[in-house]
This record gives sequence, C-alpha cells and structure tokens, in this order.
Amino acid sequence: MTSAFCALLISIQSLRVEFGARTLFEELCFAVQPKERIAFAGHNGAGKSTLMKCIAGMIEPSGGRISKPKDCRIGYLPQEGIHVKGRALWQETETAFGETLELQRRIERMSGELQKLDPRSSPYAELLEDIGDLELKLDDFDPAKMKPRIESVLKGLGFQDKDFTRDCGEFSGGWQMRIAMAKLFLQQPEVLLLDEPTNHLDIGSQVWVEQYLHEYSGAILLISHDRALLDGLCTRTIAFASGRAEEYAGNFSYFEKASVERRAIQRKQYESQQREIAEHKRFISRFRATASKASLVQSRIKMLEKMELFPAPEQDDAVMNFKFPKPPASGHCVAKLEAVSKSYGPIHLFSGFDFEINRGEKFAIVGPNGAGKSTFCRLITGQEQPDAGAQQLGHKVACSFFSQNHADELDPNRTILETVEAEASRESAPEARNLLGCFLFRGDDVFKKVGVLSGGERSRVALVCMLLRPANFLILDEPTNHLDMQSQEVLQRALKDYPGSVMIVSHNRDFLDPLVTKTLEFHPEHQPQVYAGNISYYLEKSEELVVSQVSATKNDSKAAVNSGLNRKEQRKLEAAQREKRNKVLKPLEQEFEAVEKKIAELEGAQATLTEQLSSEAVASDPDQFRQVSEAITKLAKSLENGYTRWDELSDEIDKVKEEL
Repeated sequence: MTSAFCALLISIQSLRVEFGARTLFEELCFAVQPKERIAFAGHNGAGKSTLMKCIAGMIEPSGGRISKPKDCRIGYLPQEGIHVKGRALWQETETAFGETLELQRRIERMSGELQKLDPRSSPYAELLEDIGDLELKLDDFDPAKMKPRIESVLKGLGFQDKDFTRDCGEFSGGWQMRIAMAKLFLQQPEVLLLDEPTNHLDIGSQVWVEQYLHEYSGAILLISHDRALLDGLCTRTIAFASGRAEEYAGNFSYFEKASVERRAIQRKQYESQQREIAEHKRFISRFRATASKASLVQSRIKMLEKMELFPAPEQDDAVMNFKFPKPPASGHCVAKLEAVSKSYGPIHLFSGFDFEINRGEKFAIVGPNGAGKSTFCRLITGQEQPDAGAQQLGHKVACSFFSQNHADELDPNRTILETVEAEASRESAPEARNLLGCFLFRGDDVFKKVGVLSGGERSRVALVCMLLRPANFLILDEPTNHLDMQSQEVLQRALKDYPGSVMIVSHNRDFLDPLVTKTLEFHPEHQPQVYAGNISYYLEKSEELVVSQVSATKNDSKAAVNSGLNRKEQRKLEAAQREKRNKVLKPLEQEFEAVEKKIAELEGAQATLTEQLSSEAVASDPDQFRQVSEAITKLAKSLENGYTRWDELSDEIDKVKEEL
C-alpha cells in the first residue's frame, strides 16, 4: 500500500446516474477522506451498488464527475458473479502481488542481461541504475512477507491447508467470493468498496473480516445489512433516497435515530411552507381583480416565483403490521431424518445422521459454506433423496421453502403484482399488497416488470411469493441477504409471532438471536450437532467445547506418557526429549539468531549504500556510482536469501516445538 495518502481520495461532483427511464441520482456530491469508514444506507434499488460501480469505473455516469488522484487504487468487491478456474487457490491468490512478482522477474531478466555487457560501457551503467531503481521499489513491497500474509488471509476466510492446491473451479459461489475478497485484502488498495461482504461468510469468518477491516489502513465504503458490522466499523453514513444523498456523522444506529428527527424537521418545514404558499395563493386569487391591491398581488406572485421550495417529506420506510395467516395444524412431529447419509462424489457431508423438528420449534442452521446446510434443507423437505436412511414429513405438514435461486426463476415479463398474485392462495391474496408494502414495494412500484428490478429487489419479490403460500413449516435459506434493515425487522417480528415450525439458514446474528430457540451446526470435520439455544448460546458453548477438547487432548497426552511407565522409563523418555532438543532444536535456534543478526547487518549496509548512491560525490563519479550500485544489487540478493532462510527456520522451529 502506498505509504503516504493524499488529503482527498475521492470527490463526487454533481453526479447523475440514469437507469433506463429512471434517474437514480441527480446532483449527487460528497467526498471520501483517507482512512474513513463510510456506510451507504438506503433501500434496495436506491442505487447504492450502482454508485459503487461508478466509483470503481465499471459504469459510466450520465453526468457529473468522479475525481481521484492518479496513484489512488480502488478495489471493488461485488455482491456476486465472480468465478475463477484453471489455477490453484494459492496461485490465484498470489496474483494479488502481481506487481511484486513482475518486479522480481524484471530484476532477474535485467541482471542476466547485465552479465553480457562491458562493465566500462555506458549501457552497463544505465542498466545498473535501472536495476537499482527496481530494487528500491521492490523493498517497498517486502516480498519476504508474501507467503505468511497469503496464508493468514486465506485461513482467516475459512480455507484450510488442503485447499491451497485445489483448482479454484472446484469451489462454490460463496467460496469464489472469498477468493476475490482474499485477493482484494492482499492488494491493499487505498479505497475498498465492499458490497455485502459478509453475505457468503460463516460466523467465524465474519468475526475475522470485521477485525481485519478495523485495522485496515485505507478508506472503506461499505454496503451491508449486517447491523453489527455497520455499527462497529463505520463512523459516517451516507443515506440515499429519491436521487439525493444525506450525510450523518455517525454509525448506522445513529443514522436511524437522527434521520427520524431530521425527517420530522423537514416535514414541519414543508408543511409550514405549504401553508404559507396557500395563504399567498388565496390572497392573489381574492384580490387579483382589485386595482388598489394590484401592487400587493404582484409582490406576492414574485415572492412565490422566487421561493425555494422544500421537498415533500418521504413516506415512512415500512408498514409494520404484517402477520402470517394462521397456518393449518400439523402433527407434533413435523419432519424427521433417520440414519441419513449424503455424499457428492468424494465430498462426504454426513452419515447416520438423526434429526427431528417438532411443531412450533424455530431452528437456526449454521456452518461454513459447503458443509451441507442447503443439502440438509432439500433432504428434509423430500426435494432430494439421501444416499442411505429415511426422510419423513409429519401428519398434515405443509412446507414452504425459500432458496437463493428462487429469485432467478421469476418471469421477467410479469409485473411484481402479477408475480405475487399468481403465487398467493385465495385466503392470502388480500394480503399481497400489504405484504409488498412491508417489503418496500408501494404505489406504482408494484406495476414494474420483474426484469427491470435489481438483484435485491427480485429476491424480495421471491420471498413475498413464498410467504403468501399457506404453510405450517417454513424453511428459509439466507432470507436476509438482500433485505433492507426495515424489511428484516418486519420479517423478524412476523416470524416471532408465527405459530408454525421454522428453519432458517443464516449467519445474521442480530436477525436470528431474538427469534430461534435451537441451533443446528454443520461442520466438515464432524457430524451435525444441535445446541439448545440461539446463536449467542451456540457461540458460547462451541467455544467452551473447543477449549475443553484442547485441555482433554493435553491431559490424554500426559496420561499416555505417565501410564504404565515407571520412574526409570520416564527418565529415559525425558532424556530422549532433552537429547532431541539439544541436537535438533538448539542448532535451529542458534542459526535463526545468526540469520536475524545477519539480516540486520545487511539492512544497515544497504541503507548506508543507498544514502551514498544519492550523494553528489558518488552521483558525479561514474566508477563510484557503478561500484556502489553493484554492491547494492549483491546486498539485495543476499537479503532475499536471508529472508527466505529466516522463513524456513521459523517453520522448522515451530514444527519441532510442536513435536516436543
């Protein structure tokens, strides 16, 4: 990352963005300062993602200007749509250091050319100077830290060592987004544009990403429906509505409170001005034909023409009274799996798994992507058959299932209202318009064609269709990924009052915690496990379980060493460990200290020579300049070897210590 930031990173000036016949922004203006954390707020479809694409240079605005310094790099993470293949995960992630790797290749190539030239010639001196410039650039990137940085970011995002050699094409859509995120984090651009970065992350990876973003040295522009992330990270909020942007000097919760107060003030200003306008119009109408009042009438007409009008106040965000129709009664046992096994080729999800959900229970389904959550949902509803075992739905169970691909299956030529009414039953049809209002489709919005909607808007339409089907067993696969905060709250309240059974695949802790009473965890390393509590309870208990397992492993190891061994055998074992420590570990540690000392000496010598190279005496003497440049080149090569050996020794020492 560039060490010095400019005073202003991005300036948005009089921006206008049109989407078909619709104007998203008009005269939009704001600026981004270094190290700022800015949240973009507003309804789905308000244009947040479109604006990010404009800033990233992917969409040309209809008018206005986006300015940034020449050396300001912008990194953009979209919501979806990234897919890479044909290269191993490690190799693909390594491309984030493309500039570093290219510098190394150029230096090696030029060094080879240098051997063919006469040291006394002018081309030799020029090439040597070019190599010195490249070496200085390479020092800024610190190539010795590439490997540990890549490993740290990949593991933080949930990848394992065995994944590093897998072809990227083997990873699912959610993992593809993690690959893109890893490359973006490693590139460290001056500005990060993140559009729903936690959508495809499990809870553990969410925690890691939030911590990483807290420590990030560049500016961050964030679109998210994760309240905890927005509140914990952002210190400024820009809210978009009706083609305008309003700024709030605080996080999302501050924006919610302040925006209510601001709207109340705007409403009073608007209403007061409308009363004043009405009074002027009544006066004009009453005395227009009265000669003695002509000057007063003209004065008021001019006053109205010059008056700067306050915009009409916006409608409140959501209708808050949606409730599910009372579902038909079911038997006590809603669904059951008995000794179920499921695999996809070499990928083994679970075997001999038993599970039962009863009437009125509300489950959260959590776990990393690819661990089997969506497969489990399809199995329990009978949409997919297990490899072994049995699946059974209970007496009079009517199931309704929402998955992420339902939004892609909607007919683009139908209007929103036509789409929803086609899915509604006779009993739920009267609720269609009300439910659309809850999810922010109001007035003429319901007559829009599905084909012109954003991805988030289509997802909301698909969710409304699902909610209108009569059911006593709801299965929701990531229902909040494309929902506004207001829509999340509407759905959450409705589900809390819903008397049927619910299973929700989600990692949205704020949404799940007040709602669910049990948590089912899927994990690639062990069988699915039920926790008798919400997400907070699950996190607490799973952490306790990890701690107890580590403690038990240590105790078992000690017991194994001590059991059956007499004092003499124990002394022999301890002596063998001391011998290994002295023969293997101690020499490694001594070499490690020597390499560290040597690196420090080389770095000091390099700094001294670099300072000499820039001095007037050396710069004016070609022979001295050549000699100093050659010395710097040799030092750089020695330093690179030293860094490599330091890294190798560090790994060897850690491995030996673990064995001991």
